[in-house]
Amino acid sequence: MSPEDKTHKARQKRDLTKGPVMGHLIRLGIPMTIGIVAVMSAAVVDTWYISRLGTVPLAAISFCVPVLFAMQSLSIGLGIGASSVVSRAAGEGNRDHLARLVTDALLLAVLVVATVSIVGTLSVDPLFRLLRADPELMPYIRSYMHIAFIGAAFIVGPMVAGNLLRALGDARLPGMTMVAGAVINLILDPFLIFGIGPFPRMELAGAALATVLSNVTAVVVMGWIMVYREKLILLHIPPWAELKESWGEVMRVGLPAIGTNMINPIMMAFVTAVFASFGHAAVAGLGVAGRIEFLFAIPLLALSASIGPITGQNGGAGLTTRVREAFKSAYFIAILWGAFTGLTLLLLSGFVAKLFSHDPAVIAVSRLYLSMVPLTAAGYGVVIATAAGFNALGRPFPGLVMSFGRSILLSSLGAWVGGHYFGLTGAIVAMAFSNLISGLLVWLWVRGANMDVKQRRKKAEPA
Repeated sequence: MSPEDKTHKARQKRDLTKGPVMGHLIRLGIPMTIGIVAVMSAAVVDTWYISRLGTVPLAAISFCVPVLFAMQSLSIGLGIGASSVVSRAAGEGNRDHLARLVTDALLLAVLVVATVSIVGTLSVDPLFRLLRADPELMPYIRSYMHIAFIGAAFIVGPMVAGNLLRALGDARLPGMTMVAGAVINLILDPFLIFGIGPFPRMELAGAALATVLSNVTAVVVMGWIMVYREKLILLHIPPWAELKESWGEVMRVGLPAIGTNMINPIMMAFVTAVFASFGHAAVAGLGVAGRIEFLFAIPLLALSASIGPITGQNGGAGLTTRVREAFKSAYFIAILWGAFTGLTLLLLSGFVAKLFSHDPAVIAVSRLYLSMVPLTAAGYGVVIATAAGFNALGRPFPGLVMSFGRSILLSSLGAWVGGHYFGLTGAIVAMAFSNLISGLLVWLWVRGANMDVKQRRKKAEPA
């Protein structure tokens, strides 16, 4: 069999318009889960290493987390916009249009990342003063964020490329590169943070540098696959009118998706400010609990990353029955995993909190959060899976509304009201109920929603 025949056969196996929908969700979700587990494990280990430096550095990194998530959300939004149009083009069978969209989407990502890197580096101090970080934390924050902003390309690039490969039905390679990057991160962390051997002691700056360097592997591998295996990178720049059309298709979904993904970091920043009114220990406890909760939410994140290629390809092919089946299957998985997450962390909240801090106040906040909020994780899973599914259909605004309702109207304002009237416990209870209420409302809306695909139709060509 010739290499071309092997490539064609492999693409047929990644066709998501055929075969069992639940099977595709699992096939796409497992590698993604493994990859995210690896990445988040590295993040949790980062937190553990930083906790050895003391409560003040731990509080400083807690202030950095919402900004890091904002950067990631920007890249995820760009990836979602590209993935949406790419998955639908794949479903329609238009290979030439597919290559044009992939190339133009990556070029757009490069331009956006360059802008973020420059603006972010110049605005660290005013940004974190706005987030109410006190002067004691600012030297730690500067040392971390300057490196993070300078290395933004190596944070954003793998996310956009990974979304594009998943849109084509390939979750294995992005998952493998995520694991490789996480392993490199874990190896570099102690050397750069604590200055082991010939390395200087860089503390928080070392943690940031380890993350940036670990992503170089993913950039190289995914770039090679895009160019040589998939042959989806066109080396000529198209006329401006054609480039503008491609960027318009990507950003029609990408801009609302960026907004959707930016909402959660905004919520985290707002909630961090609420917790800051209760002291450094409350912020540090929130940071520890948030990292642990996020680790357990990984299968839900993988679920949201997996449903988009399925709804996109089937929507592009006009198979709306399979699109509805994808949503039902995703909700079933979200409920099962949410129940497991809530019960596990309820039982182990005290144990896991003590792994990351010896400060009784920090442990108390982490334990209180972990015994309540994860119990309603299924609602969060329903919201993010629905938003991802509709993004892939070319309908990003429902996801924007859902995320705004959950994160801003329910979680952020709820935390502020609960904290104001009932203290720290009230803020945490409000965050738990925000997941439950938003999940129920989204499920009721989806039952009667239209599943038609939204994309300018082009004449399909054989793949």
